[in-house]
Amino acid sequence: MAKRKPQRRFSRPPSLPSKPAIAPQAAAAGTSGGEWLYGVHPVLAALGNPRRRCRRLLATEEVARGLGDRLESARVIRPSLALELHPRAELDRLFPGAVHQGLALAADPLDEPSLDDLLREIGPEGMAVLVVLDQVTDPHNVGAVLRSAAAFGARAVIATERHAPAATAALAKAASGALEAVPLVRVTNLARSLESLKEGGFWCVGLDAAAPDALGDARLAERIALVLGAEGHGMRRLTRVHCDLLLRIPIAPAAVASLNVSNAAAVALYELARRRASRQ
Repeated sequence: MAKRKPQRRFSRPPSLPSKPAIAPQAAAAGTSGGEWLYGVHPVLAALGNPRRRCRRLLATEEVARGLGDRLESARVIRPSLALELHPRAELDRLFPGAVHQGLALAADPLDEPSLDDLLREIGPEGMAVLVVLDQVTDPHNVGAVLRSAAAFGARAVIATERHAPAATAALAKAASGALEAVPLVRVTNLARSLESLKEGGFWCVGLDAAAPDALGDARLAERIALVLGAEGHGMRRLTRVHCDLLLRIPIAPAAVASLNVSNAAAVALYELARRRASRQ
């Protein structure tokens, strides 16, 4: 009879106590106050971001072997972070129903800049695009907007502190690494923040399906704050009032009533990026 192979032991960071398996409560809060990110793109982006404090890195042996150099390149700034190998069933238990792709990372949340910090960083002149979300609550939508913002060169996404999702694993997964590249700025009072953006030289352009003029036909300034409303009911009245201009994205009226907020953001950001390229 063949001898049984000894069971492989998982490697763990020296600062963490030895555990026979991942603690069930870790799914909610990560390790030592951190939060879990999962999926290949979010985890690799977070590992490569020096602003992230990373605590635990979990992977299946198959995924760790398949990623190879990509994983090692992302970890190069974190030589003390051990790679823990776990069976896929263990990750399935930790992230029930999630598409974790066999890779997860416990990390501290990113520091979110204030609006004043953002405006100082951008400076008073030059082309710039910001995305402003008025109480968009779905983390998948916010993540998708962050992804489009990164793809089309927007400098930041601004959201309200209330009625907006936290930077959870679901949001980071939808952002596909963009959460590490595009700042997510939270503001208490959106109307007052729009006025601050105007003082910083931005035109506040709201997307409204009922607006008379189309985005592609409008003459726009070089500094745009693109304002999008919540799923379903769109921008609030006070937000609409504080916009300099309301524009619509033309769609076939017989097809759908309106676009999903993340799709609308992608279309509008592409149009603004196309204009920037033609000016440059």
